[in-house]
Amino acid sequence: MDTGLVTTLIVIGVVVVVLVMIGIWFWSSQKSLTALQSRVDTAWAEIAAQLHERAELIPTIVDTVQGHAAHEKSVLTAVTDARAETLSAQDAVAASAAEGHMQKALKSVFRVAEGYPQLQSSQSFLELQSRLVSTEDKIQSARRHYNGGVRELNTKVRSFPASTIAKRRGVGPAPFFETAEPAAIAEPPRVQF
Repeated sequence: MDTGLVTTLIVIGVVVVVLVMIGIWFWSSQKSLTALQSRVDTAWAEIAAQLHERAELIPTIVDTVQGHAAHEKSVLTAVTDARAETLSAQDAVAASAAEGHMQKALKSVFRVAEGYPQLQSSQSFLELQSRLVSTEDKIQSARRHYNGGVRELNTKVRSFPASTIAKRRGVGPAPFFETAEPAAIAEPPRVQF
């Protein structure tokens, strides 16, 4: 065999192997980005479901507190407004802002409830409180899961060479589910009666 032909075949073979490796890399990077985006979307859906579940509890809590503490109108209005803001939030940024307001409003409601012994001993209020605490715990868990996925996605999107694929696919950094007041969500509202 001619050495020129062998050299040409070797060069062609090396080029083919390199192209196959690049193709595999692009495919795996694209698959990884898709999986991370899906994880973030799924985690956000869980947060949205938990926020909605909590929002569904708010009217019952307001009615129960209002039955015992009707003159606490501003506190009840604040929690109702925070509920509306939570339900209208369409993304993590808006939900983060709403979350800070909701936590402050709920803490005010439970602070008011401490002053009413009849309310504190009401079985329906205690059940609502228990359901709320459970929902708050689920929100915190879902928030941690979502933010973990966002951190991974954002790292991948910002690092080369996956960033080139992300730009072509229109995948950008996702917002974290945070609040301007981290202390507001650090501890869910808990009142011990």
